[in-house]
Amino acid sequence: MDNNAPLHIKNFNNKVRAMNQSNGKLVTLNAEEARSLHAEIYDLMATIATLTAQVNNGPTVTSISMDGGGFK
Repeated sequence: MDNNAPLHIKNFNNKVRAMNQSNGKLVTLNAEEARSLHAEIYDLMATIATLTAQVNNGPTVTSISMDGGGFK
């Protein structure tokens, strides 16, 4: 996972990785971990929605023409 990933998402990823490596079947989070993970996921979803809206509302180039001029 990217080093710039939010801390609580990274911690969750590490818990899942440890579970997979030990052939575990359960990942548990205490209430604070769950709240923090929820907040980071919500922030990421809001950022994605904002960026998507910016891309969809951005200027669109409909045609491009180039004139190379005349050669003599």
